[in-house]
Amino acid sequence: MGYGKKEKSSRLLKKYMKKRSDFLNGMVSGIPIGLGYLSVSFGFGIMAVGAGLSIFEAFIISLTNLTSAGQAQGVAVIAAGGTLIEMAIVQLVINIRYSLMALSLSQRLDKKFTPIHRILASYGITDEIFALCSTREELLTPAYMYGVIFVSAFGWTLGTLLGAIAGELLPAAVSSALGIVLYGMFIAIIIPPSRKDKAILFVILAAAALSCVIYYLMPFISGGFAVIICALVISAAAALIFPRKEEQE
Repeated sequence: MGYGKKEKSSRLLKKYMKKRSDFLNGMVSGIPIGLGYLSVSFGFGIMAVGAGLSIFEAFIISLTNLTSAGQAQGVAVIAAGGTLIEMAIVQLVINIRYSLMALSLSQRLDKKFTPIHRILASYGITDEIFALCSTREELLTPAYMYGVIFVSAFGWTLGTLLGAIAGELLPAAVSSALGIVLYGMFIAIIIPPSRKDKAILFVILAAAALSCVIYYLMPFISGGFAVIICALVISAAAALIFPRKEEQE
């Protein structure tokens, strides 16, 4: 009887150590993402405070959302006094790609990923976390995913908090200069692929041109709906002009 209890305790201890090891490995893997988020979200914190949000509101937005483009456009809609419907459509258009990433990762999940774990892990699916997890050779366990998400979310929310505080304390000129960090990240993301793919270059230039047309010639269209129109019209145009050929087996 005593031997059976010891064997059971040993199995439980090994299971606990395995979970702890996966979580720590996830945290270590997520450190570069967390550091990157720390610097980028600093600009979002400044931008949010500059748009009239409080430090606490900026912090809560980043704590409950891990989407740089979605948060930036969300703050723009709030600052412009947009409606909830407008906000919902903007977020759907910008963030729907995360659903595709989640579907892709679902093929690489360990059997320990129960529906509850899937729901919890979906909170932390971002471009960078998806890229990291999709290149991992082993199956993804809940503990590993939670480790990556914890470090990444911590860096994102901490950077936002520091940026929001700086936005309150620093002179307006300095805050405005630092606020360009977030837009610098977007430019850094789109420039390299646009040099290699003319379809991406077309999308960038056409979206910028249409955005300028709406801003200067159709001022009655709000910023949120301008984003929706540009995204839908230009993506449809790119699909027609640059259709992707099906790969031959």
